[in-house]
Amino acid sequence: MSRRLFIPLGIAITVITLIAIAVFVRAPGPAVGGRAGQDRAGEDRGGAEELQEQQESTQERLEALREARAAGRFGRRERILAAPAAGWAGEQLMNVSTDDWEPAIAADPNAPFVYMLATRYAPKPCPGNCPTPWMALEISSDGGATWSPGVPLCACKGSGQFDPIIEVVPNTGHVYAVYMNGYNVVFTKSTNHGQTWSAPVKTYGQVSWNDKPVLAMSNDGQHVYVSWNGPNAGDPWVAQSHDGGVTWTQTKLVGGPRYFFAYDADVLPNGTVVFSESSILYGGQGSTPSGQVQHHVFVSTNQGVAWQNVVVDSVEIGESCVAAGCSSDFYIGHSGVSADAAGSLVIVYDGATTPGGKQLVFSRRSTNGGVTWSARTTLSTSTEQSTGPVVESGAGGDVRVWFAQTNGGNHDAWNIWYRSSTDGGVTWAAPVKISDASTGADYKTANGFQEFYGDYGEIAITNTGKTIGVWGEAFSYTGPGGAWFNRQT
Repeated sequence: MSRRLFIPLGIAITVITLIAIAVFVRAPGPAVGGRAGQDRAGEDRGGAEELQEQQESTQERLEALREARAAGRFGRRERILAAPAAGWAGEQLMNVSTDDWEPAIAADPNAPFVYMLATRYAPKPCPGNCPTPWMALEISSDGGATWSPGVPLCACKGSGQFDPIIEVVPNTGHVYAVYMNGYNVVFTKSTNHGQTWSAPVKTYGQVSWNDKPVLAMSNDGQHVYVSWNGPNAGDPWVAQSHDGGVTWTQTKLVGGPRYFFAYDADVLPNGTVVFSESSILYGGQGSTPSGQVQHHVFVSTNQGVAWQNVVVDSVEIGESCVAAGCSSDFYIGHSGVSADAAGSLVIVYDGATTPGGKQLVFSRRSTNGGVTWSARTTLSTSTEQSTGPVVESGAGGDVRVWFAQTNGGNHDAWNIWYRSSTDGGVTWAAPVKISDASTGADYKTANGFQEFYGDYGEIAITNTGKTIGVWGEAFSYTGPGGAWFNRQT
């Protein structure tokens, strides 16, 4: 599950060190590798300064939405003309009239329920101190063929809700979700297929700010793990609960100088927990990224008591994003990880092979719980810019991936490509274009859509073994745009 480089990054990190290939952290306990005297700076960086940037970005997105609607370029129902590949239903739009950013999806492995969650830039769902944007939930009870109207996951007080993640507990069908309420990550769950939800629970304890979560749980739902970044300045943390999300403890995994972004997580059949995260140095002029992007997995084999930090690969910083409102780091530092039923892992990630070059999508395999990894396999086209890969696995050897890729090198023409493997990522089927609609919004043409919208989308496998994926498309980084999805039939 990207980034998520939602907030512009406005601080230069000045201490340059290297993170060891394997670092063990014992939880709970003091942070390892933290820098004395930096906590206050971390609070400022993740507190008032970024909260203001978050609010400014929200206003820019709402203003772009108003302007597009006033110009008749957004929000009207258009006929969707799609040319679906064999075995696919054809691309559809989650909601025609709303501006939806960073969608997430989860499917029940034992029942036909599918859940879609997105950050919705729309009128407040309740009067008074009610959030904008807010988490919009849509539910399908037939494997993604039809959907309920979007409703708030929680019409809770707050200035804005961001970064939705949703998962289904395999053994129970219960639905777990996390999201940011301002700069605080909260957890909520449903035991009745998303009809009602528990009151949000704080995952962060006394940590002053936290950002960009991912979520995984054991098959019975008792052991729940959430990773987010926080103080000092983008350090990776894990919040964990061993009572189904009722109470939480927090552990810092690494202390500076790199800024970490958690993108995906999984719990293997033997209980091993694996997070995929990417780290970036912001030491360039104007806090631009410098050096290399490192793609990590954090692994625990004892239910979060200790964690191992494995650097899977280091890649170059590729082409910058030039869309309206976009920061230079938007395309970099995405990863995803998934375990099949046999416990074999596949990680997917993006990066360039030469500084400033085309960014590609790679995969690697692990059969020992993420401790060591195979050589790279390139999944994307070498002459195109690619970003945002996601992955999901099913039975032994069954792996499914999608990623965004330019068309003809044009950063105003993107498509989503799907690839699958039946041997655990050793070999891959030919790519299939699943963003197959040429109409339906003014930002879509026969060549693709204008900009990848949000730092991530997701992919899931239904109870009948079919793939369903969701992602964002838009005019630009600022938007407006929508959540689009496609499914196998």
